[in-house]
Amino acid sequence: MRTQTDEGYSHALGNRQVQMIAIGGAIGVGLFLGAGGRLQATGPALVLSYAAAGLAAFFVMRALGELVLYRPTSGSFVEYAGEFIGPWAAFASGWMYWVNWAFTGIAELTAIAAYIHYWAPAFPQALTALIALGFVLVVNLLSVRLFGELEFWFALLKVLAITVFLVVGLVLVVFSVGGAGPANLVAHGGFTPTGLPMVLMSLQSVVFAYASIELVGIAAGETARPREVMPKAVNGVVWRIAIFYVGSVLLLAMVLPWTAYRAGVSPFVTVFSGLGVPWAADAMNLVVITAALSSCNSGLYATGRILRSMARKGEAPGFAAALSRRHVPVGGIVFTALTFLSGVVLFYFLPERAFNIATAGASLGVVTTWGVLVYCQLRLRRAGHRSAFPMPGSPVTNWLTLAFLALVVLLMPFADRDQRVAFFLIPALVAAIAAGWLLVRRRRDGPAGALAAPEGRPETG
Repeated sequence: MRTQTDEGYSHALGNRQVQMIAIGGAIGVGLFLGAGGRLQATGPALVLSYAAAGLAAFFVMRALGELVLYRPTSGSFVEYAGEFIGPWAAFASGWMYWVNWAFTGIAELTAIAAYIHYWAPAFPQALTALIALGFVLVVNLLSVRLFGELEFWFALLKVLAITVFLVVGLVLVVFSVGGAGPANLVAHGGFTPTGLPMVLMSLQSVVFAYASIELVGIAAGETARPREVMPKAVNGVVWRIAIFYVGSVLLLAMVLPWTAYRAGVSPFVTVFSGLGVPWAADAMNLVVITAALSSCNSGLYATGRILRSMARKGEAPGFAAALSRRHVPVGGIVFTALTFLSGVVLFYFLPERAFNIATAGASLGVVTTWGVLVYCQLRLRRAGHRSAFPMPGSPVTNWLTLAFLALVVLLMPFADRDQRVAFFLIPALVAAIAAGWLLVRRRRDGPAGALAAPEGRPETG
């Protein structure tokens, strides 16, 4: 029998779904699609970027794990920011997380449109994006259990695809098939053929590839026995990062010369096509579409819960607090879905750059979210809390992770033009969030008294 949380949600997610949500968050189009262009720009040394970002992601997840065991909540880091930093931090981090998913959803919809176009070039790409958005919207509005099941199968398909590549790639390298081998790491201009600065410039896109790993913390609020399930899910991220990301990029660089990869082409398709496997392109096309659908699905799930948490405190539009009879935050989900529609417009005007601009913008939200989690865990530890699932090396690892995240942002204006667009959005985002917070403060402190948080809002739907 499913129980209900204090926030009105149901404990509909079990260990199987949570484990796969964690896996699904750790494998996305950043790897399936983005790694090809980054290998072309960076060379074999791209593996260093993935390793560095992976280490930061590990510490972020362990910080999240400690916070979740302290207090599981679907408000996740927004609630933690409010408790350990202040109300303004909760407001800012919540909206920056929404910005992250708004840009991510736009990126994924443009990817879906482009890859369906591969099969049906005559079909309107804008209509493809709308159909995909409609699909994930319906899934999220129906029930949490359906979301969990869909993510389970999405993640399973992605894991199978990566596993097949890892096995095939390892065989090719071990038996030196078609020139594959460790020599490819240095044989074509060296390990850093385009220079070490290019390795640093790739960090932003690599951080985006790791985005969504924090989703498992939001799922904690709808997880049965979170104190048993969450440590397993968080620890699982460690070996997934090592094998799926760092291992895959290392094998890609050894199987073929880095010069064989191209932007806009999945590196896995490049490898299998080079082997003469006729169905490889179609199979990987399906996997990339699945990965993009999974990301959109997760984005609606996450932002729906975050926006509801904020709306109940008067920090987001009131309708975002609406909860259906199925215990689904319909208001927040629909609000984000409407924002995703702007991706169709961006894709129409900048079809070649839409994905890269959106991922760069999303990275700003990722960095903010990760930074908030790491800092909140630092404050939790300073308050004297001792966890059965502590973050290793704290507080030193906290400050090192925060320094790494700051470096990622500071390097953006020196990278490509799409990252510069995102970097110069920062002042506008800061101004908008500051204005929003001042408005919230004014309404709370006005003659009418504190802004009523709609805790007792009747359920709709």
